[in-house]
Amino acid sequence: MVLGTVLKTIGITDVAGIRVGHYTDVSAATGCTVVLCEKGAVAGVDVRGSAPGTRETDLLGPTYHVDEVHAVLLSGGSAFGLDAASGVMRYLEERDIGYDAGVARVPIVPAAILFDLGIGDSKVRPGADEGYAACEAAASEPVEEGSVGAGTGATVGKLMGVERRVKGGIGTASIKLDDGLVVGAVVAVNSIGGVYDPDTGDIVAGPRGDDGAMLDSMRIMTSPGYRSPRRRLRETNTTIGVVATNARLDKAQANKLASIAHDGIALAVRPAHLMGDGDTLFALSTGTHAGDFQIDQVLAAGVRCVARAIVRGVEKAKGIGGVPGVMELS
Repeated sequence: MVLGTVLKTIGITDVAGIRVGHYTDVSAATGCTVVLCEKGAVAGVDVRGSAPGTRETDLLGPTYHVDEVHAVLLSGGSAFGLDAASGVMRYLEERDIGYDAGVARVPIVPAAILFDLGIGDSKVRPGADEGYAACEAAASEPVEEGSVGAGTGATVGKLMGVERRVKGGIGTASIKLDDGLVVGAVVAVNSIGGVYDPDTGDIVAGPRGDDGAMLDSMRIMTSPGYRSPRRRLRETNTTIGVVATNARLDKAQANKLASIAHDGIALAVRPAHLMGDGDTLFALSTGTHAGDFQIDQVLAAGVRCVARAIVRGVEKAKGIGGVPGVMELS
């Protein structure tokens, strides 16, 4: 049996037909990331967090009319950041890409946002121009990771207050299976929970203790007498991302892939899917792999890619706005 190989330098753009671009504003600590699939991709979505900010997610249900999307936007800026999707639509329309509605081609661009207004300048958020700029930067080359794009203002490990948090970020990973099948993911992690290595269980990032050591977020939250330092902390978190494959999935299978990929969040972010999280994952199928495949293998690979992308996003993140990256603490 040939095991899949996790690729740590290319990531989601290993899937043919996928390009990724970032817009990054380091001074304001915000940004956005676009995943382009200009030839169209069958798509699904699963929202697990109780405080999501999304656009065009209903359309991705198996019973809805439109089968393909042309891009997915991941953005900072809280709900304001959804405006960046308009710039993605403008970019695609200029290239005559979109759903043929007869009198116009309408680009289908689902989107999800994370809350990064508590770091940097809360009055600066990605808008249409920034979404357009992310498209102009899109490439099939290795994806830049860490404190860029939608991960620019992301932070993690906030259970003991923002003064003890650690820098989050955006990461990517992919798996090449033995028959040419590819699954990849790009994920921006901005969680109240800590981040753990799914292979070892070791803490990658968590609230910083008085001695600077990373603390176990799950243990803290489930300890008797735990109280969140501020109610607002429950409203400032979200992990968002895209899982893509070249397998030829139908819409129901794409939604299943988006659903099970949340297991990857649960493996790497603990706790996840809380009341203040907007955790949302999209799935894309470019369908360029025409051969047979085992759907369960694709699903399992999606889980693994999401978990690894989350860890990489945190490990690659650089400190911004007084919030240190984990590598700066080691």
